[in-house]
Amino acid sequence: MSTMNVLEESQNIQQGQEEQRAYQFNNLYQILEKNFIEAPNKTIIFEEDLKINNLQFKKYVDNIAKFLSDAEIKPRDKVALVMSNCWQFIANLFAVSKLGGIVVPINNFLKEDELVYIINDSQAKLLFSSAKFATETKELLTKTSINKIVWVDGCPIENDENIDFSKIDLDGSVLDHISYTPYENKLEDTAFVVYTSGTTGKPKGAMLSYKNIFSNCEGSKILMGVQDGQIKMICYLPMFHAFTLTATVILPIYTNSGVIVIKSISSKKDFKYLLKQLLLQRCRYFTGVPDVYSAMARAKLPWYFHWFHNVRGFISGAAPLSDEISQRFASAFKRGKLLQGYGISECSPIVSCNSPEDNVIGSVGRPLYGYQVKIMSEDGRNLPAHGIGEIYIKGDCVMQGYYNRPDETSDAIQNGWFKTGDIGYLDDTGHIFIVDRKKDVIIHKGMNIYPREIEEVLYTNDKINACAVVGFKEKDGVESPVVYIELREDQVLTENEVKDFLRPKVATFKLPRKVFFMDKLPRNATQKILKRELRELCNSENSGDSVNNINNGDKQE
Repeated sequence: MSTMNVLEESQNIQQGQEEQRAYQFNNLYQILEKNFIEAPNKTIIFEEDLKINNLQFKKYVDNIAKFLSDAEIKPRDKVALVMSNCWQFIANLFAVSKLGGIVVPINNFLKEDELVYIINDSQAKLLFSSAKFATETKELLTKTSINKIVWVDGCPIENDENIDFSKIDLDGSVLDHISYTPYENKLEDTAFVVYTSGTTGKPKGAMLSYKNIFSNCEGSKILMGVQDGQIKMICYLPMFHAFTLTATVILPIYTNSGVIVIKSISSKKDFKYLLKQLLLQRCRYFTGVPDVYSAMARAKLPWYFHWFHNVRGFISGAAPLSDEISQRFASAFKRGKLLQGYGISECSPIVSCNSPEDNVIGSVGRPLYGYQVKIMSEDGRNLPAHGIGEIYIKGDCVMQGYYNRPDETSDAIQNGWFKTGDIGYLDDTGHIFIVDRKKDVIIHKGMNIYPREIEEVLYTNDKINACAVVGFKEKDGVESPVVYIELREDQVLTENEVKDFLRPKVATFKLPRKVFFMDKLPRNATQKILKRELRELCNSENSGDSVNNINNGDKQE
């Protein structure tokens, strides 16, 4: 099927012509079995100097599954992961799937109390933890539902409840388990419980089925226009994140292509290594977040990188991509296009993305093949093209629901349509444009103010590295915009200069009431700015004092 035919078909489905889709696998373990049969010696995981082929990977997974079975993990039991990026993280996913269990990947940035909440809420029975997170995880045995911790890369304490991963006999003969039959999952069975970021209240566990995940994989294959074996991906963003989990961990194994695991990019040395792997591994697609693309656009890369890299599409997700970054990246990278996409954990998570052949700047692309998107008004009307309202999504990507939260599930999913909470519109060709988050919209004396519109203008100022506009409740109850700014290194800017910069570019009622400067804006693991924290800071009883302690509002030295 040609790219244009696929796009036309996708648009038809988006407009309401649903179809039933067939999938070749019912669970993750069946992927591994197919890869093993077709290409046992093909390297499927690269990690520094380590290379793991399909035969070895299957053996490792079988032995981990045998260990979990002996630990009394049964179908539908939850196994939690608080781990760094590593091949063991990936192997655990497939081992749990072989048993019919459910994986709960958890943000490894969280503190002990937050981990306690998620593990108890999910009712996980066993935890895999990297030793580097022992400070936050070692007491979970006494505070949560888990009865064993398996420690990776070191074991702080070893006993019947604390087990060293290295003691699992990964090289045990597969023939030893020949009578051990994998659990026969169904396509509709839950594969993962992925916890949302908790921007409002406590985090909720989105239950994602195998069908949910595989629909994302199939849609991504069509979008990229490449065959199995050609979707080798570099995985450097945290594996616990839904976008990373689907796009750079499962997809390249689903297509028998290969995953290049990079444990972190916390230094310039790590960043250089990342770019070296991108060049040497000849990856056709690369996934990242806006901050990474901003760094790549500003980096003085050697001429041969630009000349010899094989990337057709640099896909950006997890946070809005500013026009400033898009333009700067396009100027620096003449080969390979920066493609903005859109996803949400409850939709497995990829909803839409531009493609190299159909890249509409400013949009997040059209829905992946098989998905439908509509725009709804506050009073429940289906809006026409260019009408701004809440984005609704329907298709095999939509989660099964929130774990143990039937009321919140019924509020979020209505007649198969998931209410995203994002505000946007569709153009005449079906491309999606995100205006803002519904909860981020500021209503000032009856006028809607979309923070992203103001932020886009601010990002054109070369002195500003990052910014966030949030709503502030005045004493009279009127909500007004305020902006928090993180400056580039060695730059100076005053509040009045910021306002003067905005004044000719935005309507008067959109001008920020106050401007605050911070050394670093609060971010999550994928570098998305945490507006919730800024909103709480701004609207707290002592917000004036606390914010003025950050900066007096006049200038940033």
